[in-house]
Amino acid sequence: MTNPKLEVLTPTNCQLIFIDHQPQMAFGVQSMDRQALKNNTVGLAKAAKVFNIPTTITTVETEAFSGHTYPELLDVFPGKPLLERSSMNSWDDQKVRDALKANGKKKVIVSGLWTEVCNNSFALCAMAEGDYEIYMVADASGGTSKEAHDYAMQRMIQAGVVPVTWQQVLLEWQRDWAHRETYDAVMAIVREHSGAYGMGVDYAYTMVHKAPERTAGSHEMLAAVPAK
Repeated sequence: MTNPKLEVLTPTNCQLIFIDHQPQMAFGVQSMDRQALKNNTVGLAKAAKVFNIPTTITTVETEAFSGHTYPELLDVFPGKPLLERSSMNSWDDQKVRDALKANGKKKVIVSGLWTEVCNNSFALCAMAEGDYEIYMVADASGGTSKEAHDYAMQRMIQAGVVPVTWQQVLLEWQRDWAHRETYDAVMAIVREHSGAYGMGVDYAYTMVHKAPERTAGSHEMLAAVPAK
């Protein structure tokens, strides 16, 4: 194939890196709602685990400035080492380069903070010096303003980065609902992390297909009693 970017993302042709999903970095995000950012990031992580995507987590100045990675993200990958750095550019750290090389996939999906700094510098250098293809997850990354995020995305796109969203990546990996081995796990992620889409799935399961409600407890339904 003359243009590798025409290939859809599959569970066997890509890897994923999370860059600096740490509290102090998230505090500075103004380009989108920060709770939505965390939701999307964790949803992407859970998708990567379902499809066995090689995943790298890197952090910057954890003890000195940035704080510890979201526990919800770490819990998806128990025991995974965190690649600590001093440089804002992950490409400058040899551990990161070695991890990417060991994963053996030229398509690198990126979710990180901030878009205009850590994501941008990593993307440009990884393409220029490592010959990687970069797929930037726009809604699982954030910048210090909407303009900072948007113009960084534009700069990267002009340089050849492919913009994607977290749910797009999830469903591109699934591709066919006939792939039953991952169907239930994907639906579980959708119901928890995909907002109105997930609510619709819950509704269809319980009201149309009469499946049990998605709750750990049991709740008695008390009939309506008109007030006197």
